[in-house]
Amino acid sequence: MATPTLPAELSDATSDERSLRRFLHGLPGVDQVGVEQRAASLGTRSIKKGAKLQAIDTAISMVDLTTLEGADTHGKVRALAAKARRPDPERPDTPRVAAVCVYPDLVATAVESLAGTDIGVASVATAFPSGRSSREVKLADVAMAVRSGATEVDMVIDRGAFLEGRYGRVFDEIQAVKAACGDAHLKVILETGELATYDNVRRASWLALLAGGDFIKTSTGKVSPAATLPVTHVMLQAVRDWYTATGELRGVKPAGGIRTTKDAIRYLVAVHEVAGPDWLTPSLFRFGASSLLNDLLLQRRTQLDGHYSGPDYVTVD
Repeated sequence: MATPTLPAELSDATSDERSLRRFLHGLPGVDQVGVEQRAASLGTRSIKKGAKLQAIDTAISMVDLTTLEGADTHGKVRALAAKARRPDPERPDTPRVAAVCVYPDLVATAVESLAGTDIGVASVATAFPSGRSSREVKLADVAMAVRSGATEVDMVIDRGAFLEGRYGRVFDEIQAVKAACGDAHLKVILETGELATYDNVRRASWLALLAGGDFIKTSTGKVSPAATLPVTHVMLQAVRDWYTATGELRGVKPAGGIRTTKDAIRYLVAVHEVAGPDWLTPSLFRFGASSLLNDLLLQRRTQLDGHYSGPDYVTVD
């Protein structure tokens, strides 16, 4: 389990199961009242018009435009890719999204449809969304996505193993997936709605970071609650503290339930205030969303035109 590239104190924490448990349970407990009050307080911040347009453009550039349904088709993925390339065809200055996220068997279609752009192709993997399968099957899932051209992989952790305290198993699996990703970036989905406590969210965040995750992600979007501001605060604290300890910048991706521009701006304020302005970039913060982009585009038009534009003016999924 050792990870030699980590600083000595963190490498020692991953030397065996007992050391890993001691480290994770030695992390400071999360003040539930404090984190919820701070999240609520930051959520009331107002943003003036000029800054609001900048925030909207920033949020658009951070969207992982997502379709993860059993009824997904190649045509739907092509349409999603077209929207990713030109979110508002009548406004060519509208930023492109960060990535399109699909199932592994549709990665090749997304790659073909996004050729010639810098838009990433993300693929969920490791028996998404449950994570209930053998490691061999999970790694085959990752291999198929990467072989098809995925530049990012969103894996789910084994929540059952985590909740049973088998941290070494979760750690080893994340490391194995990271190795299978090759050059693709790895986002580790914690499924925070199933972790029950903020302390567990902090432990799972650090476990994923120790194992090599490039991003920590709240949710699959298939479990309620999905992303929440207090949970995202805890995860932002984790990547901030990781940077302090290692000098490495790692990202955060809230996913599920973020549907409005007002919600997105609340998250951007949290990023700035909790982690810091360095994280206000698509390389370190993403929104896992499908419907969010629609509202961002409508609100962007409102800021530019001075009046509200209805859904007839943009493509609404």
